[in-house]
Amino acid sequence: MPATSARRIVLAVLAAAIVACNKSPSVPSPGNTPQVQTNTITITSSGADPRNISIALGTRVLFVNNDSRPHNMTSDPHPDHNDCPDINQVGFLSPGQSRETGNLVVTRTCGFHDHDNPSQGNLIGQIVIR
Repeated sequence: MPATSARRIVLAVLAAAIVACNKSPSVPSPGNTPQVQTNTITITSSGADPRNISIALGTRVLFVNNDSRPHNMTSDPHPDHNDCPDINQVGFLSPGQSRETGNLVVTRTCGFHDHDNPSQGNLIGQIVIR
């Protein structure tokens, strides 16, 4: 193999390695996380799980706090919480406590978050009502 061809291959491999190393890790947002068909969201020290669910029209969603810290789960946007007021019925959850939303009766996507930690990504999610 001529030296010029070998040099081109080495440069191409180095360029590909540099591009791969410079990419920042992607953090899934609620919008690109797969939807799970359930009506229970469990909160742990790792956050809400699942963060993106799909439910039938008229269903309630149960939030369960299995974390050692309290959480105050509310509808988006922060601080108004007026997109899906039925989520606000969950509100403040002490460790070990659980509470349901109201009946979600409008076809739409509702965002939720922890009011006391509104920018904590692992406590932000969506409920898709179909």
